[in-house]
Amino acid sequence: MSASDRAVELALAAAQAAADKLGQDILLLDVSEQLVITDVFVLASAPNDRQVMAIVDGIEEKLRELGAKPVRREGEKEGRWVLLDFAEIIVHVQHQEERIYYALERLWKDCPVIPFVDAALPS
Repeated sequence: MSASDRAVELALAAAQAAADKLGQDILLLDVSEQLVITDVFVLASAPNDRQVMAIVDGIEEKLRELGAKPVRREGEKEGRWVLLDFAEIIVHVQHQEERIYYALERLWKDCPVIPFVDAALPS
């Protein structure tokens, strides 16, 4: 069983919102085979705390337009690693140092990657 269409839609929208706010190393992982609590992890990083928060704000705004609100939010106070739980997807926005140290993509390397291409890039 793979991620639901709704989860993929939200994940792609979150990824684009992160890209629009200059998020880096954006990766979407289909974790539906491994976890029962969510279908997709969206990973993005930024070079500083302020940028992390700008990305988080952009993602929340975009997903609200699609009728999704986070059921849980963690890490906003520090701004180094913010987790947004939208049930179908979980978004991790990390400072670059945390991204390297925790290496979530290595932990979930057996999960399929959902292709994402920034719409702002020339084709």
